[in-house]
Amino acid sequence: MIERYTLPEIGSIWSDENRFEIWLKIEILACEAMSNLGIIPEQSLKVIKEKAKFDVPRILQIENEVKHDVIAFLTNVAEYVGEDARYIHYGMTSSDVLDTTLAVQMVQAGKLIKKSLEDFIQVLKKKALEHKNTIMVGRSHGVHAEPITMGLKIAVWYDEMQHHLKYLDEAIETVRVGQVSGAVGTFDHLNPEIQDYVCKELDLKSADISTQILQRDRHAYYLSTLALIGCSLEKICVEIRHLQRTEVSEASEYFSKGQKGSSAMPHKKNPIVAERICGMARLLRGNALAAMENVALWHERDISHSSVERVVLPDSTIIIYYMLRKTRDLIDNLEINPDKMLNNLQLTRGLIFSQPVLLALTRKGVSREEAYQIVQRNAMRVWNENISFQSALQEDEQIMAYLSRDEMANIFNINNRLKNIDYIFTKVGLKQHSN
Repeated sequence: MIERYTLPEIGSIWSDENRFEIWLKIEILACEAMSNLGIIPEQSLKVIKEKAKFDVPRILQIENEVKHDVIAFLTNVAEYVGEDARYIHYGMTSSDVLDTTLAVQMVQAGKLIKKSLEDFIQVLKKKALEHKNTIMVGRSHGVHAEPITMGLKIAVWYDEMQHHLKYLDEAIETVRVGQVSGAVGTFDHLNPEIQDYVCKELDLKSADISTQILQRDRHAYYLSTLALIGCSLEKICVEIRHLQRTEVSEASEYFSKGQKGSSAMPHKKNPIVAERICGMARLLRGNALAAMENVALWHERDISHSSVERVVLPDSTIIIYYMLRKTRDLIDNLEINPDKMLNNLQLTRGLIFSQPVLLALTRKGVSREEAYQIVQRNAMRVWNENISFQSALQEDEQIMAYLSRDEMANIFNINNRLKNIDYIFTKVGLKQHSN
């Protein structure tokens, strides 16, 4: 369930009140531009600016009768303005208002999402630095591979979210475009300067070209960007779910006092937030696909995109905002178990050092093929005989003919395997600030 704390901050962007407020602002700005061009009288503009307002219940009442939201809005505004209302919406079509308003709303939502993404990045930075040297095993195909650190794992997430910050900026700029170009985009009954004026006052770019609408590739790009952020959040949460498995137990979600994990099994502590994030990411991908379906419309427009956007735009912005905040809290309060990480690291009894042994032999002049066979032969002994890898190697005369015991000890020194962690952290911009 989505907590109500998301609604006042981002949900209100999609409220009737905010939508009609933007509509009214666009109509008044268009009147200002027309007055500047001598199209409507200054006195009429003064009346419009003084009297124009709206009443949401009344608009909805009218819409129930006329079955057209913009007409219902204009009718209600005219009830307040009177005779001069004839200049409102002059030469314009509904999409001039609707699409320009959507641009404003998407920018408003984008700014909040960006702030939430920046907050999440800071939490990742803090956690990565905190666990920079917390040693654990790295896995490929789910199988133990070589040593890494928990901080390095989080640093990957940090870097990925930096990518998304760039993508989001680009997506916001892509939809920061308005239009007031008339029924089929020809400005037949409008001066193009009206569009320029309205867009400038709304801090939007004036569309270079439009039909009756702005083309929906913009909206699809925006929603695809939100979906991609969701994919990365899902990736993080899938990792946490794996690390919380009983057999692994290297990290887990914070379990608050009084929290219950299962109606049947009192011992359960489940990764419910991570699972929720994974599920919601599917919604974002579905919404992005729906936005792509909106790109192809009939001729200069049809209305098939409108019903879709009334759902996917509010839902996706609210969902990703919620996901970012919940994942931020999840990482900030993530319970990490370094002792269990070390225990798991030792489960394969040193096999995670097989590659440095292989490379050491090749440096001594052994062919890669022969070195691989030698190392793999001893690795199989470890699997089958339950002995340590280092012991198996030291019992192998063929290996010890090339490597001294000191060299072997150096290979199995885990700190030597992690010597470039500082370099990697510096590359991704993760530096510990001195007080």
